[in-house]
Parts: sequence; structure tokens; C-alpha cells
Amino acid sequence: MPFLQARDLSKTYRNAEVPVQVFENLNLDVERGEMLAVVGPSGIGKSTLLHLIGGLDRPDSGTIRVDDREVTTMSTDDLARFRNRHVGFVFQFHHLLPEFTAAENVAMPGWIGRISRGGALKKAAELLAELGLEARGRHFPNQLSGGEQQRVAIARALLTDPKLFLADEPTGNLDLQASARVFDLMRECHSKRGLTSVIVTHNPDLASRCDRVFEMKKQR
Repeated sequence: MPFLQARDLSKTYRNAEVPVQVFENLNLDVERGEMLAVVGPSGIGKSTLLHLIGGLDRPDSGTIRVDDREVTTMSTDDLARFRNRHVGFVFQFHHLLPEFTAAENVAMPGWIGRISRGGALKKAAELLAELGLEARGRHFPNQLSGGEQQRVAIARALLTDPKLFLADEPTGNLDLQASARVFDLMRECHSKRGLTSVIVTHNPDLASRCDRVFEMKKQR
């Protein structure tokens, strides 16, 4: 059985005057250890799909299984624990907390998951060193470059040793050099940790470096 299996997913946003159907009866399989690129035009539902897979939102219908866990039937509390322990998220905007240092930002998921302060900070320092930011742990986000901020976000996503890694346009705000560096690090972390990764991207070069490309198209 695939590590990630989505069946007959449908999602419509109804908080506007006219409901907007994002997609209907979408199916997706991702094998264990695979790095999958999700591509398609803006507004097609790539980010929505990622949010459903990671338990940030719920589909109107359909099922999602991750490593034999039925995500779509989890309670709100169970879903929060699932996200904290088993899923690492990286977004286009790094969402670092400005009042915390890089190391503290990385340690945050551990504190939420009730890892000791010292234990989470120790692991955060190790991850920052692995991503080439050993000297930046005490710096605040506004003291870091865009590429460095995104590397901090990757370290944060990896703190709880997730098996599922989800990234939504992780290089969308970076120049070509920083984009290549960030993607190289994601690919390295993916292989080293045996992750299953789903990467939403508009960058065809980065998509081509993934194991497989899943293209979303407008329905007829």
C-alpha cells in the first residue's frame, strides 16, 4: 500500500457569495520514500491539496491515509498531535516568529510536543548546523537573509523527525542561487531521513529534480 493515499477528494469553499469548487474526486498515491512534485496553474488547488494531506484542513468528501493512519476521520485533538509528530511543513513565507531567535523558532514544535526546553534547543542547534547555519542560531529572523530564513523553516519542519514532509512553493520568494541551495538541502534531508515528500512548485527545473511529477489540470 502507498505511504500516502488520497481517494475521491472533493473540496469547495463556501465562504463567498458564490461557492468555489477547488477539485472533485481527486486521487493521489505517493510511495514511501518518494519525492513528488505537484505542479499546475495558479488557483488549481495545489496548496489546498497540500493542506488536506497535512491535516490543516478537511475535505468535503473522500479519504486520506498516511502510513496506515486515517487522517480524515481523526478528531481535532488527534489531528493536532498527528501534525506535530508526523508531518513537517515548509511554506513559501517562512512564518518565523520575529521575537524568537532562529534556534528558538526551530525548537518550537518540540516545546509544543512537550519536549524539554533544553532537549529541543539541543536538537535545534544540531539541525541548524546540518543546514549550514551553525553560527546563526542566536540571530533573529530580521537578521537573516531570505535563504537563511527558509533554511531555518526547514530545520523547524524536521525537529520532530516527521516521516511526511510537505512544502508549498518553498523557493517562491528566493533568487535562483538561494532557490537551488534550499532545494539541494531539502533533497539531501529527504534522502538522509527517508522522508516521503510532496513539493508544490511552479519551478519546472525543481520539479524535474523530484522523483515524479503530479500535474493538476482544470476539470472539463
